Order: sequence, then structure tokens, then C-alpha cells
Amino acid sequence: MTGVSIRTVHDVAGLGAVSAYFGEVWRTPRTAPPYPAEVLHSLVHAGGAVHAAYDGERLAGACAAVFGPPGSQEVYSLVAAAEPGLGQPVKQAQRDWALGLGARTMRWTFDPLVARNARFNLAKLGAVGTEYVVDFYGPMRDGVNDGDESDRLTVTWDLVAPGRPYDPGEREAAPATHRAPDGATLARRDLADLHVWCRVPDDVVKLRTADPALALRWRRAVREVFTEAFGQGFRATGMSRDGWYTLTRENDEEGTV
Repeated sequence: MTGVSIRTVHDVAGLGAVSAYFGEVWRTPRTAPPYPAEVLHSLVHAGGAVHAAYDGERLAGACAAVFGPPGSQEVYSLVAAAEPGLGQPVKQAQRDWALGLGARTMRWTFDPLVARNARFNLAKLGAVGTEYVVDFYGPMRDGVNDGDESDRLTVTWDLVAPGRPYDPGEREAAPATHRAPDGATLARRDLADLHVWCRVPDDVVKLRTADPALALRWRRAVREVFTEAFGQGFRATGMSRDGWYTLTRENDEEGTV
């Protein structure tokens, strides 16, 4: 994008600005950002990286990552946020940094109820949802997550060959298996037992504000579908524009996703 630059941040002032940016995104008090500047500074000092996107001189996105266990060739992305249109360049800069230091995969977590993030991670980047964790952080008090349980979907991104295409299957022809809190179909499963589809609300962040109890019912309903499917070897491989996950399980002859 014209006028946008992305670079690693090492200095105290720059890391302070990134910390404040994350605080704005997650709607926390100025005195309690989700990633304090001193934590980001220690992360960089330990060999991790903080990338920031600047639209001119204005901070418009950032991410932070550290390397995983010795010998794993894996990077763990702790946090990422960006204005519309900048998410992919920020993640690509993070990918280039990781590849340059020998990483082959990257993992991170996100709220599986946030459809736009699921579509970005699974459809645009080509990552795969490999683990569903119930109440990952415990209670959260920021302005985005407060009042909900913090289930997270872990995704694994192949940095060498990202973007593997998956067959989304024939969702509408599959029998319904679960009912959503809004009374409509929540999940479907095909008769071949190779696909599960699960729907999420249109905008769970707005729903938490308007009706926290309903948002929590959605959380627990989606959790039931995902934990059952993941326990049977399914993985999250896609997200449609209308808010439906595709969960895929390859047959025994082809191996497991």
C-alpha cells in the first residue's frame, strides 16, 4: 500500500507506542495495556520480534512473536492487530522474519467466535486450526472480551508452503446436528464423515455488549461442536463469507490433516 512501511521495533519509545496501540485495540485503560512496553522490550531482547506498520508516521498495525522450543523450527505469534488492509502485510513481514531465522511453522491463537479473524487466518493466510482450547486465558477484563469465556482456536501456519486449498464440501446437503442459540442450524455433518460445518454469530464483539448472556450461549454451543469434532480428528480448514467454519477429516487411506 502506498505510504505504508513495516519494520521491526527495538527502541523504548517505539515499543511504548506499540503497547499503547494494543491497548486501544483491546480497549484497556492506558495504565493497564495488554502488552506493557517493558514486556515487549524483554521479548525483543530475548530474540523475539515486534513488527509495526506505519501509514506515514501513524502507527496502523503491529505484531509480536517469539521462537518456540529449541529445535522446533517454530515461531509463536503472541499478538497481532492491524487496520483494514494491513493485516496480511503485517503477517507476511512476520513470516519473512521467521523464515530468515530458520522457522518453518508459526502458531497463534484467536477467538473462534470472531468470524472475520477466522476467515483471515484460514482462508487468506492458509493456516489450519489444529487445537481447540477451552477458557485459554481464564477471565479477561479488557473491553473486547469481558463477560465471556476465553476459548481459543490454535492455528498452525506452514511458512514454507502456506495456503493449501481444502475442499469446502457440500454444506447445504448435509444433515443438521446442532441448533444455535438463535434457533437456526448451528452445525451440519456429512454422511461420509469427512466434513463438519459450524456457524458463528455475525459480530460476537457487538453481541457481548448488547446481550452478554446470549453471547455466552453461543460460546458454549460452538464449543460443544468443536471439542467433539477435534476429539475425532477434525481440523478447522476454512471459513466462508457467511460465517460457517469447515472442519475436515481426511480418510484413513489419505492420512490425517
